[in-house]
Amino acid sequence: MAEDRAETLVENKDDPKTSKEQSHSFSQDLRGALVTSVLNLETLDVDLYRGTHHWVPKSQRLFGGQIVGQALVAAAKSVNDSLYAHSLHCYFVRAGDPKVPVLYQVDRTRDGRSFSVRSVKAIQHGKPILICQASFHILQPSPIEHQFTMPVVPPPEDLRTIEELIQIYLNKPDLAENLKLGLNKLLANEVPIEIKPVSPPTFNRAFATEPKMVFWVRARGFIGEGNMKLHTCVAAYVSDYSFLRTALLPYPNQRVMFSASLDHAMWFHSTFRSDEWMLYECESPWAGGCRGLVQGKMWRRDGVLAASCSQEGVLRVKSAKHSSKL
Repeated sequence: MAEDRAETLVENKDDPKTSKEQSHSFSQDLRGALVTSVLNLETLDVDLYRGTHHWVPKSQRLFGGQIVGQALVAAAKSVNDSLYAHSLHCYFVRAGDPKVPVLYQVDRTRDGRSFSVRSVKAIQHGKPILICQASFHILQPSPIEHQFTMPVVPPPEDLRTIEELIQIYLNKPDLAENLKLGLNKLLANEVPIEIKPVSPPTFNRAFATEPKMVFWVRARGFIGEGNMKLHTCVAAYVSDYSFLRTALLPYPNQRVMFSASLDHAMWFHSTFRSDEWMLYECESPWAGGCRGLVQGKMWRRDGVLAASCSQEGVLRVKSAKHSSKL
């Protein structure tokens, strides 16, 4: 089942080598099939799809990255194979219900010579929970090319995963019980992406830091060369994970009472593989009015800027005293 779902999204599925590699990978690591399963949509009618959920965060609201990724999948199904997503702009208008599937309704807004635009409505209980516009274009060479320089950081092979860092924390003999309970819940809540922070986090938020995070990230398991439509959809899924939390880093004495994404935008600059390590550089240039703005850059290992992201979200907090021990 997992292999069948993945093949519906990956190009060159008739290539014996590709099929063999995918089959071997999925049999070795079923978690790797999770992302492609999440991003596989059931076709109900022309430009109408249904998506299901495979991971629900502790907030018990649908993960925003899943809805963005699935909306982009729906949009991509309606454009020519020669067109690739270069941008998307989404508004989260209602909280998602994890108990029911999501319907995705695609409107073919415009088809031009080089660009096509699609509007997607994600619907639950007869009402939209997300509105997304995505633009696709034909890959074209250009004499105008520039980008910022990728930060110099340790390679992912020299860093620990979030799970490994949590285990180290749990081994502290004087760790407070409430923090121990919270960390064990994090370990039990397996997510379909792998993260290696460049600067190990303090899980008890003991002190203020700059509103910046840098970490290596990739989808778990093997996806393969595939086509860029799949990898951009996976990157859209990944881009929302812990993104808004960047705005909270300078405020260790504030407890989050409510947080939610308001909008999410992404621009895709170059080809990449979402199942290979990419450096995700996140920063929050502003917060105020119970809102926070975060921006991100996804870098390939060779220094090429793969994608840029931006998001604003609601952040309602109250003062809290930290009594947890290190």
